[in-house]
Amino acid sequence: MHTSWGTELIEGCLAKGGSAFGKSQFAGATGVRVAKGRQPPSTSLDRNGDVALQLATIDDLLSNDVRTGNLGKAFGMNPLADALVAPLETRSDAVLIRPDGSEMSGNVLHRLSGRIANVLSEAGVRPGDRVAMQTEKSAEALALYLACLRTGALFLPLNTAYTTAELDYFLGDAEPRVAVCAPAAEAALRPVAVAKGITLLTLGGAATGTLVERAAEAPEDFATVARRADEPAAILYTSGTTGRSKGAVLSHDNLLSNADALVETWRFTAADTLLHALPIFHAHGLFVATNVLLRVGGRMIFLPRFDVDSVLELLPRATAMMGVPTFYSRLLGDARFTREVTGHMRLFISGSAPLLAETHRAFEARTGHRILER
Repeated sequence: MHTSWGTELIEGCLAKGGSAFGKSQFAGATGVRVAKGRQPPSTSLDRNGDVALQLATIDDLLSNDVRTGNLGKAFGMNPLADALVAPLETRSDAVLIRPDGSEMSGNVLHRLSGRIANVLSEAGVRPGDRVAMQTEKSAEALALYLACLRTGALFLPLNTAYTTAELDYFLGDAEPRVAVCAPAAEAALRPVAVAKGITLLTLGGAATGTLVERAAEAPEDFATVARRADEPAAILYTSGTTGRSKGAVLSHDNLLSNADALVETWRFTAADTLLHALPIFHAHGLFVATNVLLRVGGRMIFLPRFDVDSVLELLPRATAMMGVPTFYSRLLGDARFTREVTGHMRLFISGSAPLLAETHRAFEARTGHRILER
């Protein structure tokens, strides 16, 4: 299997209430609840019939939702969507800055998430269902994550390096309702999806594929589904170094509390622009970098992958950068990476693997900045 990613977040979230996932464990371990219909309260209509009905309805709500801690559903809340997606609706400024300098505003991203949410709904996705994604990084891939939050589905990002055989295991274990793959992988994955009853859609890095085609025809308005803070929002699979990979179920509260803690600790604000060159199939790139910047209303320079030339070109527009140790060692290997290039930066963060002491020292000597290692 591939190297570990997001271990710190997974372990922290499991300690805070996340749970292990697997086909044999899912129903009992994750706390996913199947929505059941509720009969309206019984009332008698007299001269105060309207008042009696209203009071009974409120009492029914309190007894079934508020009194059992179901505040999110009682008041139409969805913790992550409310915190990360809803604010985008009124943002006309750029949220994503592409390598070519083009921008995607918050309201455009919000509308795209609504279109994709409608596509998922039409494909049969319901709250508690899983949606798997193995695609290249793009604005549309990010919108798919946001759409999952809005539909109440569990987002399952998968490493783009996984083979078809590995995907067969993950899709069999997680049993997603929908899987989204790169167009080039569709032929290999189609038999797997058909055998497991999974709807397969495609998404290319250049806004191509059946998901984009369906989204173009779908309405942009979507009523976000209510979820509780303790209900699951995503699944990340472990690296499998001690056996078969296991799915860690992360709740709305896991992910939102993690983002809030990092916002406070790293002092991110709406004035920040993050140079985002990490993949979004793991915790660092998605649940740390992306969630934090969406939480504060900041911007992301959204690179499809790390490239020294692109980073050096776009770094002047950023205030912060998150990366893995190899990002920083490769930058240090380029003579153009100087103190003048980094003088305006507020913060450099490294994670996912240990940063060598000599890299710490060389980076500070070259730039005057100390890398914050999470």
